[in-house]
Amino acid sequence: MNLFTETNLSPEILKAIGELGFVSPTEIQKQTIPFISTDIRDLIALAQTGTGKTAAFTLPILDMIDDGSRKIQLLVLCPTRELCLQITKDITNYSKYMRNIKTTAVYGGSSITDQIRSLRDKPQIVVGTPGRVIDLINRKALDFSEIRWMILDEADEMLSMGFKDDLETILRETPDTKQTFLFSATMNREVERISKNYLTDPHRIVVGSLNEVKKNIKHEFYVVGYRNKKEALKRLIDANPNQYSIIFCRTRMETQEVADFLMQNGYAADALHGDLSQAQRDTVMKKFRLKNIDILVATDVAARGLDVNSLTHVIHFSLPDDPEVFVHRSGRTGRAGKDGISIALIKPEESRKLKQIKQSTKIEIVEKKIPTGKTIIEAQVAGVFEKLFTEHENLVEFDNELIPDLSAFTKEELVHQMLQLQLRDMALYYKDKDDLLEIKFNSDDRGSDRGRDRGRGDRDGRGRDRDRGGDKRDGGNRFSSNRDGGSREFSRDRDGGNREFKERKPRKNNGDMVRFFFNLGKRDHLKKIDMLEIINKATTKSKKRPDIGDIEILEKFSFFEVEKSYKDEVLKGLETQKFKGKELRAEESK
Repeated sequence: MNLFTETNLSPEILKAIGELGFVSPTEIQKQTIPFISTDIRDLIALAQTGTGKTAAFTLPILDMIDDGSRKIQLLVLCPTRELCLQITKDITNYSKYMRNIKTTAVYGGSSITDQIRSLRDKPQIVVGTPGRVIDLINRKALDFSEIRWMILDEADEMLSMGFKDDLETILRETPDTKQTFLFSATMNREVERISKNYLTDPHRIVVGSLNEVKKNIKHEFYVVGYRNKKEALKRLIDANPNQYSIIFCRTRMETQEVADFLMQNGYAADALHGDLSQAQRDTVMKKFRLKNIDILVATDVAARGLDVNSLTHVIHFSLPDDPEVFVHRSGRTGRAGKDGISIALIKPEESRKLKQIKQSTKIEIVEKKIPTGKTIIEAQVAGVFEKLFTEHENLVEFDNELIPDLSAFTKEELVHQMLQLQLRDMALYYKDKDDLLEIKFNSDDRGSDRGRDRGRGDRDGRGRDRDRGGDKRDGGNRFSSNRDGGSREFSRDRDGGNREFKERKPRKNNGDMVRFFFNLGKRDHLKKIDMLEIINKATTKSKKRPDIGDIEILEKFSFFEVEKSYKDEVLKGLETQKFKGKELRAEESK
């Protein structure tokens, strides 16, 4: 099947997709459309975002759906509101000439009353997010008794977002006679478990592999300490002019902080994350698609469903834990045969994680140095001329009489004047700025101005990470991170001043240390520096600070080591604390 016209799809469907420009099916469509059309088995289909999955499962079902029935026959579950709306829009376009087919989207952040009213129109197709579908089930607004097909789209993401119980509840509400089609970019343990429990003898289709993401994408990484990370990001954006990019962050808070930093520095950027209202998210998405903003800072979840083919760069401000997520992010650039660049900013202590990603994906990721001021200005000048010579669309004709006599200027003088108008402020900012120095604070620096001044990589202290504070005298926090895996220091006094902690290398088999299990982890936005502060507060009554060994932050819980003599004090001190509103609990790890 090399052309859609070679399929057995109805003339109404072929006419609709023909108007959308569909000529040749993608690989996932070549394999999935014939299977769904002819086979009664369940299906597991693994393919990256942007490969045409929606058409792959929608077109054959539209061809078989009973448009004379007013019962729900197809339920599509997806992780985000954006993806829900995108799928609904696609299905509506594909069924344009199928006048009796109705599709309804149900998702959180919008009026449930309006959605219940739309369900009274008896749609045959419902596309929804798990949480809202559960709400509508509880309100008796959804009748799944005659469902023939169920789609779990982006199943890996739904499970990573904590929808496991919701999915199982919904699956139990549907008849056993239905066909279930699971589409996912990755096949982790939870997806495997769901498939074993709720799919019957599923057929598998795997399209592409991790290695294929290397095509048309150049991968780079830059090692930079946390305090310089935002300034490094600024330099990389300036060194790659005319870019249209997504910056990926791990958390909603980090996403907003990075977006705010960029906007405050004059970039056309905005944030996309789960704390935004639906109206805010729609506005941001619209601005990005229309290129009113050219930098989108997003979490992995929020970016699902964002279908943009012309991205020039993907920037990993924070590395993901899963190598396949790294590949999934990077694959958003380099689409439609165009070249793309994937840039990763990594902290020195993340070198092992990057190595695991490289080994797992077989991607060649080249280390580069943060650009100097001179390099950035050279790139900016080249960017001005690139736009001058390549952008010829929507040109406006100006009356020659409006142009003054320029014969007194040479060509070079005119070009220099143009560059002054375009790049003067940036050139002044980067003047005499060489390497972006790592900011290091050691115990030897405590009382000296020399230790403070060493961290000023930029004029007026712009190179500093404002969110982390200054040196000890300013009442801020102090920490350092070296490329060679050296010590990290954190300071805060019992009385609100500063006291130093040093995170040492893990102490294995040390009889003087006790290892604790701790009930919070990465999903609670816990970091090592938070763990140090928690231990600090728990031992404020001691005259001497305890030695702290290994701190291991895992997804749902953590481990840490403290001197044995402080065991009881740590346990008692944790009872009186909370972290972001959550109770703290620790016990000795056996």
